[in-house]
Amino acid sequence: MVCWRNGLAFVLTTYALTALLTASTTPDLSGEWQGKIETPGIPLGVRVQLEHGEGGWSGTIDIPQQGAKGLPLEGIEIDGAKAAFSIRGVPGQPTFRGTYAQGEIRGQFSQSGARFPFVLTRGAVEEAADPPRPQEPKPPYPYAEREVVYRSGEVELAGTLTLPATPGPHPAVLLLSGSGAQNRDEEVFGHRPFLVIADHLARHGVAVLRVDDRGVGGSSGSLRNATAAELADDAISGVRFLRNREEIAADRVGLLGHSEGASVAALSAAKDGGVGFVVMLAAPGLPGRELLLLQNRRIFEIAGVPEETVRRRLAVLDGLLAIAPEGEERLRQKLQEETRAWSEAVESDGDGAPDPWATALEQQLSQLTSPWFLDFLSRDPRIALRQLRVPVLALGGALDLQVPPDPNQAELKEALAKAGNEDAEVLTLDGLNHLFQAAQTGLPNEYARIEETISPPVLERISRWMKARFAGPEPGEVEPSSSTSALPGGSSSSS
Repeated sequence: MVCWRNGLAFVLTTYALTALLTASTTPDLSGEWQGKIETPGIPLGVRVQLEHGEGGWSGTIDIPQQGAKGLPLEGIEIDGAKAAFSIRGVPGQPTFRGTYAQGEIRGQFSQSGARFPFVLTRGAVEEAADPPRPQEPKPPYPYAEREVVYRSGEVELAGTLTLPATPGPHPAVLLLSGSGAQNRDEEVFGHRPFLVIADHLARHGVAVLRVDDRGVGGSSGSLRNATAAELADDAISGVRFLRNREEIAADRVGLLGHSEGASVAALSAAKDGGVGFVVMLAAPGLPGRELLLLQNRRIFEIAGVPEETVRRRLAVLDGLLAIAPEGEERLRQKLQEETRAWSEAVESDGDGAPDPWATALEQQLSQLTSPWFLDFLSRDPRIALRQLRVPVLALGGALDLQVPPDPNQAELKEALAKAGNEDAEVLTLDGLNHLFQAAQTGLPNEYARIEETISPPVLERISRWMKARFAGPEPGEVEPSSSTSALPGGSSSSS
């Protein structure tokens, strides 16, 4: 869910680890290593496997808290007690530099200019257990599930329809995932937020349809080549599918979208009068290009990247975004020009190496020229928002660094006010990140390590809002499986 499509913000993927380890002895560094990086809040555990064969060195790395397992290493260089290795095809270029002594490798881990202590020790790399996800529902469920398939033009979409145990017809909502290819549960970083949302709403009398993205699971088509208009057509097809089912109240069918899915929800409702309401989670209010630059700046700043490095990186990124329609080769040429300039100017890490962010960025260039991305860059979500007159609930997390509430929430409120919408609620909730988890920094490297999938008070706020307007019958309502607590605070305003 993310969250954004893979590679949109070039610092978002935190799986990459590039290691350069130095020492003065000549130990055998092959075998199994495990340890942790002392990142703020919660240490980040890692497991490394190094092997030497006739073809040279090979290896893998696991980052259990981020759901990463068996990621291949490349560029492995072992010279005495010195070692260097990186993860293949992943942006970010995080780096280890340390010293081997008495069975341990200790030193400093750096990523995007931020630096943290780390330690690796000898030890068997145990099978990584699935991280605890206490909110995920377990059968038997107090509601019915139906596997469904419907068409949107030439595309076939497969999903799961959850039907409450209470008498129908039921109000219903179609869930729209964030950017990136995701399954019907919006599974990301070991979390399945749409499964948790569907469980909660079904227990409160609301039917839920969640669907695999194009090209994922049981759905056909290609997400890479789909524009927002085509995704909106998919959403409208889903709404019509629901409206035609006897279990569903045709006049009480709406959309709930997360991140990019929130923009698609607004666009769908603006295009089709059959959409009865819209719930937007972490909804962008800025055009795509502006949002990407803001997103990168906020993440760099929270990660502790020096301001001069931030400024230079954003200038390069902005330049690349401006020429993205010219094609991948033009982008590569431009980036190479900038990389040479960096080598001749100020180095980011102080050891004579050019900014590793350029290498990570180069791996993402093909994504910048995809039909979806070019559409995203020029898309202004406020155009659709100014046409929304159905009830709207828009929630944002105060710690969201991918769609920062300031200024996105202000743009949402202004656009909905211009629509003359008399039932629009725009809220920023304290202490929550882009996935609406209770977080400490909001950085994406926290997502997987947090056990909570989505804050229970957020779930409660959504179901209460729906029930106040489109409630099914109260008798027989089933209590939710996850506990709720006081609603998070924060600024709360309506437009």
